[in-house]
Amino acid sequence: MGLMDKEAEIPTSIEEEQLHGISRSVGEIEWLLLVVVLLYHAFGGTDPDERPGIVLAMVLYTMSIMGLRYAMFFKRESRWKLAVETWIMTAFITWALLHTGRLESPLLNCYLLIIITSALALGKLTTLLELLLIAACFVLLGGDYSLVEIVSLKYLAGIFAQFAPLVLVAYITTMFASDIRYGLNQAKFLPETDTVTEALSGRGFAIIADSLFGQAVRYNRAITLLVIECDTLKQVNDEYGYKAGDALLMSLVKCIQGQLRRSDVLARQSGEEFVVLLPETPATGAIHIAEKIRISVATSTLKLIGRNITTTVSIGTASYPHDGNTLDLLLAQATRNMYQARRAGSNSVQQSAV
Repeated sequence: MGLMDKEAEIPTSIEEEQLHGISRSVGEIEWLLLVVVLLYHAFGGTDPDERPGIVLAMVLYTMSIMGLRYAMFFKRESRWKLAVETWIMTAFITWALLHTGRLESPLLNCYLLIIITSALALGKLTTLLELLLIAACFVLLGGDYSLVEIVSLKYLAGIFAQFAPLVLVAYITTMFASDIRYGLNQAKFLPETDTVTEALSGRGFAIIADSLFGQAVRYNRAITLLVIECDTLKQVNDEYGYKAGDALLMSLVKCIQGQLRRSDVLARQSGEEFVVLLPETPATGAIHIAEKIRISVATSTLKLIGRNITTTVSIGTASYPHDGNTLDLLLAQATRNMYQARRAGSNSVQQSAV
């Protein structure tokens, strides 16, 4: 599978991962709701005549959770499944309220759990529909009133006083959720390639590196990370300007890419720092590649403003599993080794002690 194929799969996997995360949170809220009702019942909050109805509701609710979450009725997570779960939660709360004092029940605020869940997971429209459903439940729970009594100002004022907190929580939570979604959508438009060197950006590198490192761990294969820093970029920027610095970086990238395989991944991590991921490469092989990169950079000349500009690089390496069992640990160790290479006089390669 080529790189383009992998990148094409990324949005789907990200969406699925987000849904899995939301679903886990919804599952925790479902069990929390059950625990709240169970504790209220266990501590004597339910009248003796109403206990069979509450017990039946808890049994049916538990069966629904088990069925939706563990019986695999839904092969993939979807927002429709989450919506169905909120409807079941609404039915359970309404049934519990019918047997514990209706609108006077201390469990009335459990509706807030549904509103928060819907606002965070399902969006504004679904939350509005959920509010309308709960409003209908409020009317049902209000008792046996005539139509004239229901439309009276006194009755409506009482319902509004109890229902208003749900509306406020729904509004505030949907606003927060909307801001979060906006931030995530903006992040999707961050470039995955560096605009100066056309190497991968840190974001693009993270997407691909996570996948490659996961495969290395899964199949117990060697993989090595290089952190490469240009030793003279600041000096060139100060002396010749930032355009000269950009030209130097582009020349540096060409030197690095010339020593890499098609399967290796190069990215610009920060201003003067690059990272390279070397799949299927143990520490000894990585040192050989790092030395080739160092020599290629040191022997290359960039002609600029009538002058020949040269540079060198300091390189640190870190290999799985010797230097760490996560990508972050490898990056941290490779960075420490790179700084050690700089302290040793630059234009050198440093690996961890065996």
